[in-house]
Amino acid sequence: MERYFQKEIETASRDEIESLQSRLLVKQVQHVWNDVPYYRRKMEDKGVTPDDIKGIEDLHKLPFVSKADLRESYPYGLLGKPLKDCVRIHSTSGTTGKRVMAFYTQHDLDLWSDCTARAIVAAGGTDEDVCQVSYGYGLFTGGAGLDGGSHKVGCLTIPTSSGNTQRQIMFIKDLNATILCCTPSYAAYLAESMKEMDMGPDDIPLKAGIFGAEAWSESMRRDIEKTMGIKAYDIYGLTELSGPGVSFECSAQTGMHINEDHFIAEIIDPDTGEVLPAGSEGELVFTSLDKEAFPLLRYRTRDICTLSYEKCSCGRTFVKMSKPRGRSDDMLIIRGVNVFPSQIETVLLNKGYPANYQIIVGRENSTDTLDVHVEMTPEMFTDNLGEIEERQKALVDGLKSMLGIKAKVTLVAPKSIVRSEGKAVRVIDNRKI
Repeated sequence: MERYFQKEIETASRDEIESLQSRLLVKQVQHVWNDVPYYRRKMEDKGVTPDDIKGIEDLHKLPFVSKADLRESYPYGLLGKPLKDCVRIHSTSGTTGKRVMAFYTQHDLDLWSDCTARAIVAAGGTDEDVCQVSYGYGLFTGGAGLDGGSHKVGCLTIPTSSGNTQRQIMFIKDLNATILCCTPSYAAYLAESMKEMDMGPDDIPLKAGIFGAEAWSESMRRDIEKTMGIKAYDIYGLTELSGPGVSFECSAQTGMHINEDHFIAEIIDPDTGEVLPAGSEGELVFTSLDKEAFPLLRYRTRDICTLSYEKCSCGRTFVKMSKPRGRSDDMLIIRGVNVFPSQIETVLLNKGYPANYQIIVGRENSTDTLDVHVEMTPEMFTDNLGEIEERQKALVDGLKSMLGIKAKVTLVAPKSIVRSEGKAVRVIDNRKI
């Protein structure tokens, strides 16, 4: 029998959902007009005022917000509340050295926890469960997001964060963890480690996993489910909007239900910005309806997917988004971290290297790998291995500082990376996702 965390809204009629969205949208537009000068200027530039927005049918009149706006307004330009009313920040990496900052009031955190609680209940969670949160804690939204939802459901919460695999497995076994929350690649690594320890599904108390923050395939889902003896659920979110819990899978697993009482989803043509009809594939755009501290309207996610309003067997009436099929920009998600080639290029240029490089992404032991091949200039070229290793280490450190994750760097001879007559092939992604 399907359970709901907040049944009344999760099973509301389309008319009820859209009526609520219209009321919240009108209120939110007035909020950003009054309290976010940056966004007010964008509206004025487009010739739009709050009086033009009567409901969701007028959403298309509002300007888009993009990552470029977040960078331009860093750090406080899109803040919708005084700092004294904000209680938390989270952040994610941007395309330059500056990070994307997201701010939260206590009210924002409470609503975010409701969203992740819905995901946990949809995965079968109750106050009888033990939920092990193995997403990273800190500025990353994963750990804090699922932690809050787990508390709302009433689960016993184990905040292990990421890493220390042996301890993770010990806690799963000794504390009888029934729900695991982490990135899918880390779940696959845990599954493989358990297998190496001769632990089969019958030796593991887990019944469900909630995995997100990176792309993963259906074959990867099946492998994790078979090795751990669990049902694996997808969850989607963006730091800019709150974090994980913007949408989540139910037992039907035919898409992720968007929490429509908090977010409006649109699909647009990524080239023209035109809103596409239901069922069309295009770029996903989100409007945050009730976020106080960081209210983003018509935020372009760059994720390519479709929306479905078909009736779901789980009984939820929220629209479903498909698993994103790719991105309309060049961002990579590696081990749950946003990585842009331009970030890597910035580090190389700052250290005197030419813009001739290649990024090779792979997956070993269910974990993403990041290799960067960098050409030396003729002046740099040497057969002194000690000097090359020293240069490589300096680049590894520089990239770690910029990206927040470690990359393997290989310096190669001048002009050894194949040139392209068209657009340079900077990224080779060998992951099967």
